Amino acid sequence: MAYSESAYGQLIEEIFKRFPSVQKADFGTAYKPGLERMEAFHAALGYPARSFRAIHVAGTNGKGSVSSMLSSALDAVGLKTGLYTSPHLLDFRERARIIGEDLIPKEYVFGFLTRWKPYFIEQELSFFEITTGLAFRWFADSGVDVAVIETGLGGRLDSTNILMPELTVITTIALDHCALLGDTLAQIASEKAGIIKPGVPALVGESQEETAPVFIDRAWMRSPLTFADQVRPSLWHRRGEVLRKMDLQADVQEKNLRTVLAAVDILKEMTGFKGLADSQTVLDALARTARRTGFRGRWEKLSDVPPVLCDIGHNPQALSLNFSQLEKYVEEGRYSSLIIVYGVMADKDFDAILPLMPQDATYIFTAPDTPRALPASEILRRFTAAGRNRAFTAGSVRQAVQMAIQLSQNLSEQVNRSASASKPVPPLIFIGGSAFVVAEALPLFR
Repeated sequence: MAYSESAYGQLIEEIFKRFPSVQKADFGTAYKPGLERMEAFHAALGYPARSFRAIHVAGTNGKGSVSSMLSSALDAVGLKTGLYTSPHLLDFRERARIIGEDLIPKEYVFGFLTRWKPYFIEQELSFFEITTGLAFRWFADSGVDVAVIETGLGGRLDSTNILMPELTVITTIALDHCALLGDTLAQIASEKAGIIKPGVPALVGESQEETAPVFIDRAWMRSPLTFADQVRPSLWHRRGEVLRKMDLQADVQEKNLRTVLAAVDILKEMTGFKGLADSQTVLDALARTARRTGFRGRWEKLSDVPPVLCDIGHNPQALSLNFSQLEKYVEEGRYSSLIIVYGVMADKDFDAILPLMPQDATYIFTAPDTPRALPASEILRRFTAAGRNRAFTAGSVRQAVQMAIQLSQNLSEQVNRSASASKPVPPLIFIGGSAFVVAEALPLFR
């Protein structure tokens, strides 16, 4: 079949329907743990991951930011760098990119999917296995020097774990996807630690009391292990200048930056990564990570008038940091109040999230278009049952955003009419709770 825009669209629709992603189906349907299928697929593809060096990144929170920062730095020092992350927000081609270039060409995707579709069907591959194979083959065909590869879920049984990387990085560990990974931090850490390979340096972002022994045990006598929060990276004294300029603005990025700088120290001692010793180039690249890599949905400003921020953080640990930063903005007088557009997946621990939600905010609950979403009416029911009020529901993310903008305008007009308001301060709209909520909101602000 010859490539055309219509043929491409039809093929993508067919692939998405036959091989659903976790963005469009529940984990029981879309998630297929284990390495056997991916190992066989990788062999059929000609072992593309053996043609480039890799850095493998796992963790509950921060792995997307860390992966993007590392890839920005590697590209800046002259290495052709691939980046594989998930989930995508607007176009599934966002998952595989080469820094400084456009998304993977549609013609390449069309040719790959057409060539391998019979194999996908025969071997019953998952959507994630398909996109992982596509990314690895494209990186090899494009001649990347190095690729930063983020795990999808967990690590031990993740499709990306067929790699033999130069460095493994594990960011923070929190309770998430407990039905699949375990219901304690130690159990989840054990799954993430599964990416640690014999003889390959391992870097862990935090030495948490419950998880550190897991990583030490996994690495014992096999892999050099470093905890980023127990060392002082060589560029740590210059973190202030990076954080002041950084286009990833969430407070949590300081923790991620420390992990990245510790990774840079490890890598620059290896053959092929000597360019990372160029401190100024590295720091400038880290400060411009979002612009250089196309990284979106992480404390991203979508609008100045009215002020709108979004973030894909979705578990209690990530949302605790997000909500705390939002409350600080109001306390500092940067914004008069908070309007929060919020949706959550049904498998998340909403009972643990609810107490973290700012008391004085106005909420608009919604549900993105996925069967995994908790209905907005159920969020409202549990919210009001906890004695909370000042909340509405909207039938879609689009309607919720429109409602938030109208409410923001009404509140701003009230402030402007107030005789005591010498310098009116607008309310802030925050959109979050799920990557799927953010994904549906982004196109509304183009």
